Amino acid sequence: MPMHRSYFIETYGCQMNVADSELIEGLLQKEGYQPASDIKSADAIFVNTCAIREHAEEKVHSQLGRYNLIKKLKPATIIGVLGCMAQNLKDDILESKPYVDIVLGPDSYRKLPEILNRKVENSESVVDTKLSRYEVYDDLFPSRNEGINAWISIMRGCDKFCTFCIVPFTRGRERSRSIASIVSETEKAVVDGFVEITLLGQNVNSYKHEHEGFSELLEAVAYVKGVKRIRYTSPHPQDINTKLLEVMAAHDNICNYIHLPLQAGNNRILKRMNRTYTKEHFMGLANHIRDMLPNVGISTDIIVGFPGETNTEFEETLDVMEKVKFDSAFTFKYSSRPGTKAAEYSDHITEAEKQKRLQRVISLQKKHTLERNLESVGKIEVVLVEKESKKSSAYWAGRTDSNKWVIIEKGNTKIKDFVPALITAAKGVTLHGDLVTQEEAHAV
Repeated sequence: MPMHRSYFIETYGCQMNVADSELIEGLLQKEGYQPASDIKSADAIFVNTCAIREHAEEKVHSQLGRYNLIKKLKPATIIGVLGCMAQNLKDDILESKPYVDIVLGPDSYRKLPEILNRKVENSESVVDTKLSRYEVYDDLFPSRNEGINAWISIMRGCDKFCTFCIVPFTRGRERSRSIASIVSETEKAVVDGFVEITLLGQNVNSYKHEHEGFSELLEAVAYVKGVKRIRYTSPHPQDINTKLLEVMAAHDNICNYIHLPLQAGNNRILKRMNRTYTKEHFMGLANHIRDMLPNVGISTDIIVGFPGETNTEFEETLDVMEKVKFDSAFTFKYSSRPGTKAAEYSDHITEAEKQKRLQRVISLQKKHTLERNLESVGKIEVVLVEKESKKSSAYWAGRTDSNKWVIIEKGNTKIKDFVPALITAAKGVTLHGDLVTQEEAHAV
């Protein structure tokens, strides 16, 4: 049994990092390590990091300083930096944070238990950030805490090379797990009590293993007994096709929801971003999705203030938003990432202008979200109960399959229940509903 037996993991960033942290926990527990009851009692402290935006990196640097205070009181504590920041900023971390013992990139997690054992006898820092063309952790199962949704990573890396994005440099090239291993992990998640599965990939619908693509994978997961709901994120507009939409339409347990990242509404900016589609293609795709999947929920990503974006070009983003009317949106100011192509551009937009544009996007999206939500009033939606409402302990908060949050009275329901609710009101981003019986739901 290793001397350092307890660990604590703090996770920053995207759902992929959450899935990676669960994978790391599975690796450590398999070798006899156990999660610590709190960070101060842990023999080893790990932070799984994100490098997508500068703010995420600043939070990690701040947290590492707090870990160092723990190490000063307990010098034997091992501190490890994992993930995308480790991959991208290893030299900076080692130079500015000499108390960090381990720096591991996303393709090196398999080595962590062995490295921990070696650290007991060797005080030198261990760095392993070599990217792999093959590592997908196909044979390893994550350790998940009890919950509703299981994040299942189906692939690693990215081949799209958007000029604003650091991911291809921190996570390497695309490679996919086998359908068999993903189905096995899904089956285990069902046995463990999870009622919703979310398939994860940097470009999830770029999945390809041997001769099978994402549509085949999605259908295979849909046939797993006991899977009540399936989501996937994040797709790339270039890889959404009719076959995928047909699979979604054919299976009731595949959620009627697609995240469709726009990023920008001007063709010159889209080309400069290397997004590989035009705004016309994007709007046509959104219409095609809505034709094939009635009442589908469509969300998006929008970046404002990309280098060189003029006011007129920004207005085109607002125009696309007006035409598509997304159900929701994740909105960001452009954040320059060293090492990306966009970081080399000289025509950067001021922070003040980026903030001004961001507020306009947020304001417009709030209007569209309310408009879309009002369309649900008077309809009966099946709601998956997920948590207690923040505003009242007498109410639950849950989601529809189109990814809309609904507030309902608790009644005799409990978390993980699927309940029919008559939508009575739309207030901002949230719907409100009344519980109805199954008989009442079928009568509508």
